[in-house]
Amino acid sequence: MRGNKFCCDFRYLLILAAVAFIYTQMRLFATQSEYADRLAAAIEAENHCTSQTRLLIDQISLQQGRIVALEEQMKRQDQECRQLRALVQDLESKGIKKLIGNVQMPVAAVVVMACNRADYLEKTIKSILKYQISVASKYPLFISQDGSHPDVRKLALSYDQLTYMQHLDFEPVHTERPGELIAYYKIARHYKWALDQLFYKHNFSRVIILEDDMEIAPDFFDFFEAGATLLDRDK
Repeated sequence: MRGNKFCCDFRYLLILAAVAFIYTQMRLFATQSEYADRLAAAIEAENHCTSQTRLLIDQISLQQGRIVALEEQMKRQDQECRQLRALVQDLESKGIKKLIGNVQMPVAAVVVMACNRADYLEKTIKSILKYQISVASKYPLFISQDGSHPDVRKLALSYDQLTYMQHLDFEPVHTERPGELIAYYKIARHYKWALDQLFYKHNFSRVIILEDDMEIAPDFFDFFEAGATLLDRDK
């Protein structure tokens, strides 16, 4: 009896051990499967991250290439601008020399301040040229336009007897007191710019300023020539 009971207990223990072993193997398999899934997901995420990093590097390289190309383009444009500026200055200088001549120093430059009134400006130019032709070397004529009104620019450039200047001001205006008109500040900027051009760039010692709605008298230039002598003595 004891032998049979011992055999039964031993079989029961074997069954329990087998069940425990099978359960352990199943858990181990499940853990390994879960680990394998996580590892595969991690590898996939790493591959995706690597792909995104490479894509980002490619985009950065492309942008750097574009930046380098833009810098080269800016250098070329800057060089072209300097060449054009030098050409314009040379042409302006030649134009002034043509007007002034090599024989006589000018008494004063005459500048007409214009903006957007082409019809008035035309009357003023004709009035000046009527009496200025005989003394053109003494009184070189300039038109200084504030802004880019096409009719004014076209009219000024149609005359070979004068030099055209254009003032383009895109800076914002900050008034000193509330209620002040911005137009007065813009006019003042235009006057300063034109006078700087004539005094410092073209080296005139005197400048006569006219508005674009003026007509001069026959003795206009004689009056200023006489006044120039008095002005020099008054120093």
